[in-house]
Amino acid sequence: MSRSRLQARAQSLNLRVMTKPVYIHAGAHRTGTSSFQLCLYQNRKLLADKGFDLAYPSRDGVRGGKLRMPLPRMPHGEKRVPQFARQLRDRLAKLSPDSARPLILSEENIPGPMRHFYVGRFFPASAKRLMTVAAALDGPPLHVIYVLRSYPELFASAFRKRSEDNKMPPFAEVVPRFLAMDRGWPDLVAQMRDLMKPACLTILPYERRGASRDLLSLLVPGLEGAALVEPDKTMNLSATDAGLAALQMRYHAGETLKEKEWRQVIADHAEDRAPRGYAAFSGSDAQVLTDRYHADLEKIAQMPGVRFL
Repeated sequence: MSRSRLQARAQSLNLRVMTKPVYIHAGAHRTGTSSFQLCLYQNRKLLADKGFDLAYPSRDGVRGGKLRMPLPRMPHGEKRVPQFARQLRDRLAKLSPDSARPLILSEENIPGPMRHFYVGRFFPASAKRLMTVAAALDGPPLHVIYVLRSYPELFASAFRKRSEDNKMPPFAEVVPRFLAMDRGWPDLVAQMRDLMKPACLTILPYERRGASRDLLSLLVPGLEGAALVEPDKTMNLSATDAGLAALQMRYHAGETLKEKEWRQVIADHAEDRAPRGYAAFSGSDAQVLTDRYHADLEKIAQMPGVRFL
């Protein structure tokens, strides 16, 4: 669908119900989103005293998270967007009922899950999902921040994460799909700009992310001098090669592990950090993806309506 048609469709679906200032940290995956949400939790009193409500999921053991976002998936047609938008509006209203009270929302899955990477598709349902968010809000969010990660790091980290609780093929079998990915960051950034229409859209590379409290100060004005606390631990670290190899051996043997069990396997191998090449690109493949990433950053830096740091 063309950019003009996407914009027209998003505008026609806007339900204009909420009247709330909204700040959105939208990810991306594998860029410290759980740590950012822990930062929200650990600074909840300070933020509440300054007049902010919070909405984030309870993923990865972060306390205080109550956000569940009903968003379309691949099989859902565009006609379902208003239904999803009404559900999302109702859920956000329960988390933050005062329409004049600002809301800070953090959710990495707004564009979609990572599982489509393995078939060479880059967030294929993102347009419908972004339309849903836009339709659930009365007017554009004041600020959206999105942190980008390089393609080889993102794809390898995504593969490792999925390997924790799923039987996976050898990494080498999936690499051709990563190399032939149907699109990339510029397409997604353009959709965020055109469909959510934030007053400010900030894009920054992962290596420029900094501390979680700095990212929070960047997202929300007026927090620059606040005594924000940095999370006292790093969240959602990837398992070691040894841990992932042990898990895959059991999955390929036909075992089904509960979360408590596979997390214990990860913990048992946490100290064995010797690299085993579990999810490693060859030098030439990594270079192809890295070159594509840097070329895409150049495209994003030239995009109108995008603040690129």
